Amino acid sequence: MADIFALTQDVLEGTDLELVDIERMPLGLLRVTLDRPGGVKIEDCEQVSKQLSRVFEVEGVDYQRLEVGSPGIDRPLKKESDFVRFAGERVEIRLREPRDNRKVFAGTLQLAETTNTERRVFGLVLDPVAKNSKAEVISFAFDDIDRAKLDPVLDFKGKKR
Repeated sequence: MADIFALTQDVLEGTDLELVDIERMPLGLLRVTLDRPGGVKIEDCEQVSKQLSRVFEVEGVDYQRLEVGSPGIDRPLKKESDFVRFAGERVEIRLREPRDNRKVFAGTLQLAETTNTERRVFGLVLDPVAKNSKAEVISFAFDDIDRAKLDPVLDFKGKKR
């Protein structure tokens, strides 16, 4: 059986679409998640779905249903380049090892300088606990992260008249 990730990357080559994730789900569902700066349109998903269906059939990829979609507003951050791209955005991270008896932190992602070992260090400006308290910053490397995702603050109140 062919490498699904590599096949999907080949299909996306030459487009501005980025492969975020591929998941095998129960009942034969194969979920492909795409992204691009400015967002993914339904026409992009439709076109990629048609192309992948043909390629997967030729390559003998076993699946029952194919789902191609966007990552949504809580997009997972899987690669180091995702952290660079979304610097300045609100994120939630789960560290592999606890710090101050916590593993999950939310705040604004910052870029920091690379260290002597060329390991890029990121910072997370945590939300202040009280209104007058100073915001705390934690530093971490990409290897320290178990999971990460965008964590936007949504306002459903709308415009006041």
